[in-house]
Amino acid sequence: MARPAPDRHDVAQQDQPLHHVMVVGGTVAEWGELDDARWRERIEVLGSLAATAGARWLTLRPFERGEGADAARPVHHEVVELHGCSVIVDPVPDGRERLVVTLRKLAESDQLSEPAVAAALLSPATTEPDLVLVLGSPDRLPTSLVWELAYAELVYVPVAWADLRPEHLADAVEAYRHRHRRFGGLD
Repeated sequence: MARPAPDRHDVAQQDQPLHHVMVVGGTVAEWGELDDARWRERIEVLGSLAATAGARWLTLRPFERGEGADAARPVHHEVVELHGCSVIVDPVPDGRERLVVTLRKLAESDQLSEPAVAAALLSPATTEPDLVLVLGSPDRLPTSLVWELAYAELVYVPVAWADLRPEHLADAVEAYRHRHRRFGGLD
């Protein structure tokens, strides 16, 4: 369920809780280029770092589909529990498609409401991302993000998926901790 936006004056700038981190980078094709050992290592390192930062969830999503995605080794949706952090691997590169499919399913079951949509889109996480680390240029939003942008803090790092290092996520967490969050509002 989406948490209500707190009053901006109640948010401590240096001591912000971090519940859900999302890393968006690479393409489905680039993800498929990693062998199983390197993929597991990436999940382990990023999940451990997110857990150390206090996050309960870390979601990994590709930036976009990319050329050669059909020929690449498939990456499947999975949830891996690591050190108290659930790493959610979501290889769907189109957030608009994810939103439409979710809305159709909920409408068919007569359960269409904003809380139901949030719960379905974010599952198994129960909160929207606090921090989204986007690998790429700050002049492009990933198509894999639609719903998640309302209250998340975005940090851009101009590196390729293959060059993502733990320190990139650590630096993004540090930047997040020093931000004045407005939760979609203006000063």
